[in-house]
Amino acid sequence: MRWQGQRIGEADAAALPGLERLDGLVRSVTTPEFAGITFHEVTCHSALNHVPSASPMPFDWTVNPYRGCSHACTYCFARGTHTYLDLDAGRDFDSQVVVKVNVAEVLAHEVRRGTWGREHVALGTNTDPYQRAEGRYRLMPGVIDALASSGTPFSVLTKGTLLRRDLPLLRAAREDVPVSLAMSIAVFDDELQRTIEPGTPSAQARLDTVRAATEAGFHVTVFLMPVIPHLTDSIAALDDALRRIKDAGAVRVIYGALHLRPGVKQWFLQWLSREHPELISSYRELYPGAAVQAPKPYRQWLARRIRPLLRLHGLDGQAEEEPVPARPAAPDRAAVARAAAASVRDTGPQPRLF
Repeated sequence: MRWQGQRIGEADAAALPGLERLDGLVRSVTTPEFAGITFHEVTCHSALNHVPSASPMPFDWTVNPYRGCSHACTYCFARGTHTYLDLDAGRDFDSQVVVKVNVAEVLAHEVRRGTWGREHVALGTNTDPYQRAEGRYRLMPGVIDALASSGTPFSVLTKGTLLRRDLPLLRAAREDVPVSLAMSIAVFDDELQRTIEPGTPSAQARLDTVRAATEAGFHVTVFLMPVIPHLTDSIAALDDALRRIKDAGAVRVIYGALHLRPGVKQWFLQWLSREHPELISSYRELYPGAAVQAPKPYRQWLARRIRPLLRLHGLDGQAEEEPVPARPAAPDRAAVARAAAASVRDTGPQPRLF
């Protein structure tokens, strides 16, 4: 959704400079409950987003009720998408949140079309559908109803504990269509979590949500992503994370090393230089120039470290980069890889580069 793709134009003195008469902008809202955040309420022309065929994503369709995210995760891969709206990928991404107030109504119309093939729809692939604003706007119940009533299978990935509010709706939806749930938990150290993703619920609150979803009958996946070099990749940290994930009732883990895409790298390195300046030189070696991924030797080292731990804790798991079936119709779309190691052991010193 780009600003110029919206339908209705209305002047608003509270809007960002230059955006007062943008098509689709209904109003801009601030409230003491969300200090420092402005919500730009817009009417959207479409709700379903088609994923380009060249994308490696294992689904064709997404729905994103929000753009920007108050979770303020320093490493968030979606930061760069805010520049499509002529906003910056740093502070604006955290504080200028676009709300598609009519997304459920538009989606309901789109999935009722005779041409709609009831393909799997992924929620939470860009910005979080259960970020704090959802408590105010309540867009997800309408989205869930539109998908379920049309026979459209879907999945939800979130860091938000507001998911618990909608568990009865999701359980009812599952009677009509396949529904899968996943919780993203990257940081289990409370102090680090408060600095690197300050707007998120605590890891324990998210684990409690995993437990609630499990008790509601869902087989929950946890995304242990990103694993952050030098900060969350020790055996002790990974072992603690996987133990707590298992105790919460999750059945599957997807893990992956930190990505630093354009629009994210500068923001993350600013945070790193402020909070952990001793790691700057190591990160410039790990992610030189325009590099997005950690180098292959690091990713292989991480896999050798985490797979025995997955086996120890009785969790199915896979790395994010492991191949998955392309464009499946059902939400349980990725092949599950079993850990091969028989016992937990340190695989030796980390490559010197890291």
